[in-house]
Order: sequence, then C-alpha cells, then structure tokens
Amino acid sequence: MTTVETQTVMSQSDKPKNVSTKSSKAQTPSPFKRWGRKHPFVRYGLPMISLTVFGAIGLGHLLQGSKDIAKVKDDQEWEIIEARKALSRTGPVDAYKPKNISLEEELKALQEKVDINNYEYKRIPRPNEGKSG
Repeated sequence: MTTVETQTVMSQSDKPKNVSTKSSKAQTPSPFKRWGRKHPFVRYGLPMISLTVFGAIGLGHLLQGSKDIAKVKDDQEWEIIEARKALSRTGPVDAYKPKNISLEEELKALQEKVDINNYEYKRIPRPNEGKSG
C-alpha cells in the first residue's frame, strides 16, 4: 500500500467512528436535563425551600452573634461604671438621694405657687373676629 491509500483507508475508518460517537451522544441525553420536566419540584420547589430554610438559619446565626456582642458590650460598660463611680456597699458615692415627700406636702407647695382665686379674665378672639373685611 502506498501512503495515499493508507491515508484514505484510515480516514474512512475514522469517519464512521466519529459519527457513531456523535450519534450515541445525541441519542442519550443527560438524565439531569429531564428532571425539570418530569419533576418540577426538583427544579423549582427544592431550591426555593432550601433557600428559605438556609436563609432563616443564617439570619438566626447572625442575630445571635449580634446579641452576644451587645451582651459583652453591656457587661463592659457596667464594669466601667462600677470602676468610675467607686461603688460602696450602700451604693455609689454622691448618689441621688430622693426626699421623702408626701402628696399632701406637694399639694401645699403647689397651692402656694398658684393662686386659683385671683385671676384675670382675658378674652381670646375668634379666628374670624380678628380679620376685618
């Protein structure tokens, strides 16, 4: 055989093999492509449900982390307040000490400030009275 005959024989033998492999791939589609048509839940429902569930879990995790950080921050602030005000057994030094005042004493003090028996009557003009047309 000459080189020309060898090349034609090889090319003829290669062509049917290539065609056969291409035809076999075209005839057997991937089984995953049919899932959307046969089972729409797998294509649409499952991703939506998984996104919802994993999103809720992720948000819960993030919120828990922020709560932990806030708790630590509050604890640190309380420690700073304790150190700054030098707490004693009875409370902070120079703390606010409310007076023991009864309601009767408050009423008497208010009556001394405001005299409800002497007042001056002042007429408030109506909205239409002030305008002269």
